[in-house]
Amino acid sequence: MAGFADLNVPQGADRKAIQSLLEAAAHLGYSAVALNHIIDFKEKKQEIAKPVSPSELFPSLPIVQGTSKRLKVLTRLTLVVSDPSHCNLLRSTSTNIRLYDIIAVFPKTEKLFHIACTTLDVDLVCINVTEKLPFYFRRPPVNMAIDRGIYFELLYTPAIKDSTMRRYTISNAISLMQICKGKVTEVCCLACQKAKPRQPCPPTAEPPYFMEKLGRVPVG
Repeated sequence: MAGFADLNVPQGADRKAIQSLLEAAAHLGYSAVALNHIIDFKEKKQEIAKPVSPSELFPSLPIVQGTSKRLKVLTRLTLVVSDPSHCNLLRSTSTNIRLYDIIAVFPKTEKLFHIACTTLDVDLVCINVTEKLPFYFRRPPVNMAIDRGIYFELLYTPAIKDSTMRRYTISNAISLMQICKGKVTEVCCLACQKAKPRQPCPPTAEPPYFMEKLGRVPVG
């Protein structure tokens, strides 16, 4: 039986807060989470630090509720890139980058989206679908990303409470999924948040609503 996973859990500096978050995730039934270390080059030049080892957080990871298995904790690095020069780090042979389980890139322009899809060695291409995008999705780079085994991550959490963001989210997600035929799209809700962890799929929750709008699964 497949379990729930949240691959976009923000990693803060407070170790106790991370421990509490992982305990809450296991209690809510998540089988795996990825601690996401985000680097935004627009803010300032940052170094790639080594990922936090799960053994540093817990001598023994918490048991997933309803199972006998322990929570699986992955490490993720997300680079927010606004200039082609920022991509050079992903082309380097940095030892620390290779230590992360998941590598993601958040391109801010069409040129960078094309570069991410066609040349960068990444697992995820992140897209902010809650606002009007500065470019259109084009079939060639999307298809190349599919061929290269790259997934597209669509974050919809802000759209839950805002109708304008919700319209943009559904419109942008449908546009992308019509091109890639839904093969490699990860709809991410950031259910595990520091302040308020949420159940992965409670009854009447937003995932079925969004999935129905995207033509993936029926509600009911």
